[in-house]
Amino acid sequence: MIDHLSTYATNYPATRRFYEGVLGTLGYTVQMEMELASDPDLPGRRACAFGSNRPVFWVIEAKEAYSPRHVAFTAASREQVNAFHAAGLEAGGSDHGEPGPRPIYHEHYFGSFLLDPDGNNVEAVCHLPAG
Repeated sequence: MIDHLSTYATNYPATRRFYEGVLGTLGYTVQMEMELASDPDLPGRRACAFGSNRPVFWVIEAKEAYSPRHVAFTAASREQVNAFHAAGLEAGGSDHGEPGPRPIYHEHYFGSFLLDPDGNNVEAVCHLPAG
């Protein structure tokens, strides 16, 4: 259903580093990086996009913070959820919910939550049973 989406960063280098760390644990890399010349209010505005074989999740530099967002990335295993959380803390994110089961959503829901440098709620979730 979703082709691509974006988040905005007031500290582009820190936010890029954060997403490079957490998304790397899920097998995603920077697919492209560019300077957006079309914004006269922010000359040199930077953007990068993560994915596995094409750009899907964009980080776009912004002068001001936008309202916080929530995005959840699919993890193939509970180990990836744990690695995502650890990498996010190491890359400057803040804990917003340690890895663990969230049975309120469904019996196999296993997720972790972080706040990125702009306060967005970023999650990794595995929907598979333990084992």
